[in-house]
Amino acid sequence: MGLTELEGQITGAVERLSESVVGIDSTRLTRDFRFGMVPVEGQGSGVIIDPRGVIVTNNHVIDESTRVQVNLKDGRTFVGEVIGADPATDVALVKVNGDNLPFAVLGDSEKLKVGQIVLAIGNALGLPGAPTVSMGLIGALGRPLPGTDFVTEGLIQTDAAINPGNSGGPLADLDGKVIGMNTAMIPFAQGMGFAIPSETIKRIMDQITRHGRVVRPWLGISGMDVNKFVARRYNLAVEQGVLLAEVLHEGPARDAGLRVGDIVVKIGETKVEGMKSLVSALSHLTIGEEVSLQFVRNGTSYESKLRLRETPEKVVARRS
Repeated sequence: MGLTELEGQITGAVERLSESVVGIDSTRLTRDFRFGMVPVEGQGSGVIIDPRGVIVTNNHVIDESTRVQVNLKDGRTFVGEVIGADPATDVALVKVNGDNLPFAVLGDSEKLKVGQIVLAIGNALGLPGAPTVSMGLIGALGRPLPGTDFVTEGLIQTDAAINPGNSGGPLADLDGKVIGMNTAMIPFAQGMGFAIPSETIKRIMDQITRHGRVVRPWLGISGMDVNKFVARRYNLAVEQGVLLAEVLHEGPARDAGLRVGDIVVKIGETKVEGMKSLVSALSHLTIGEEVSLQFVRNGTSYESKLRLRETPEKVVARRS
């Protein structure tokens, strides 16, 4: 019996993509109270996305590593160089030098639909041989990662099996295009894994390529989420937003006239429901851009213009 049309699509996608999926062995040094500094080995996955040998993987796969070894399906092994990483989105780029390197194509995660069939490919459990393949559906889009802060927003949720070692491997559609990068599974849940969308990967890659790092806009504030309980406790006029606890003297927010106690409720066209949505909105804005900022002070709504600046390497927080 021959393959069905769907089976043909799946096997074709796997064949096109699996050659570009790599295993990553990392070594980092950690301190042991008896033996001093000892090496600790880790395993993960990655995918070559450029014929020049650029590999995308998770930052947590290579973080603080003293050595990164990249293993191809065809048996070749390379020592990889970390050329850039962004802990905030858990994306890292590794470079290897080799000839005739297979590479994958990044798809468009903005066009994904809930219920779409996807394939997770990676170095699951560090098993020898070819990468492991699992199939599932997109269960949800735009998910935060449970148990983490606001950084890991907008993830793809899937029931495709994601096991230890899969981190950094591709989540692909049936055309064999990479539409996400597997980054986490929830151990106490059934069939719930998460992947970083390809559009996020593209944005981080572009930043690292152009600047050598990820450049993000900065407001120069710290604050807390406002909800109905916080609003009731502090007798606030609104039940959503970010209540400013600190405003840096040298920050853009200060220049725009904001001060401690103000509640930011909107930036540009984005309604601010809390710090998560504020940071998410900032990640889609550019340095030097002027945006409108709506805030509430003593029950009255105000609007100010704010010009975004790059986050300085060192800032000292002082209360207004």
